[in-house]
Amino acid sequence: MTVHRIAILALDGVMPLDLAIPAQIFAPRPETPYETTVHTFGATTRTTGGFAVVTEADPEQLRQADTVIVPGSEPPSRQPEAMLSALAEAHEQGKRIVSICTGAFALATAGVLDGLRATTHWQYIDRFEREFPAVSVDRDVLYIDEGQVLTSAGVCCGIDLCLHIVRRDLGAVVANRIARGLVAAPHREGGQAQYVPAPVAVADEASLSDTREWAMHRLGEPITLRQLARHAGLSQRTLIRRFAEETGTTPLQWLLDARLGRARELLETTEQPIDHVARDCGLGTAANLRLHFRRALNTTPTAYRHTFKS
Repeated sequence: MTVHRIAILALDGVMPLDLAIPAQIFAPRPETPYETTVHTFGATTRTTGGFAVVTEADPEQLRQADTVIVPGSEPPSRQPEAMLSALAEAHEQGKRIVSICTGAFALATAGVLDGLRATTHWQYIDRFEREFPAVSVDRDVLYIDEGQVLTSAGVCCGIDLCLHIVRRDLGAVVANRIARGLVAAPHREGGQAQYVPAPVAVADEASLSDTREWAMHRLGEPITLRQLARHAGLSQRTLIRRFAEETGTTPLQWLLDARLGRARELLETTEQPIDHVARDCGLGTAANLRLHFRRALNTTPTAYRHTFKS
């Protein structure tokens, strides 16, 4: 595999988890092409965890990077001019630029996000929208992929975004394998609105995880909203409300995402014809599978298989 160089830029006041997420997910593995370096703009960089980061990365490694990642800092700090120049230069050269959490402030300050959709941590999103009117802010997503530029919402959404990048680069099988090693969900549904404190807490209500697990084992079968509600022991209206609270999305959208995920794995790991894949993941026909692949992934099942087949 061709080496893919990833540079992580640690700003002063960096959050340790934000920094660790890309370092862990893009760590060298036999099945991945990633080489990762951490860069600071000063002899040492303090973290919010009470310790400092000391790196020995050569500045030349930053210039050679294929992907540049900026973890969040708390509060979003004033960025060094050298870092802003490096981001702007990398963007002009067509390199992939990524932010985790409040790292979006650095990307926006460097002009990388002008005219694009972006997100950041829900606690800072009002400030972000005020300070960067040229950016189209999306409040209710886990991450946004604009092709060359990607941003994630708060902290742990960096896991979702980094796994998405692996999935985009290397396919669902490799991304799922890394996720299992992290004991993380390969793909979470919904947006960060589900994590914003609600005015009134929901008490004494059981999770719908059993119902979602039940559906995951029956993706190849027709599953209706009525069946999901019956399994959960709820009315359909209550099911929809509770699903939104727990996942940030609707039951039927969650089901579609789960079926597309199953289809991707089948395309990567089996020789099944496209119409069999569509049937086994519950999307019915090859035409329906192609329709949803085009909408969700901007590709076809055949092209996806050609790219990611093990």
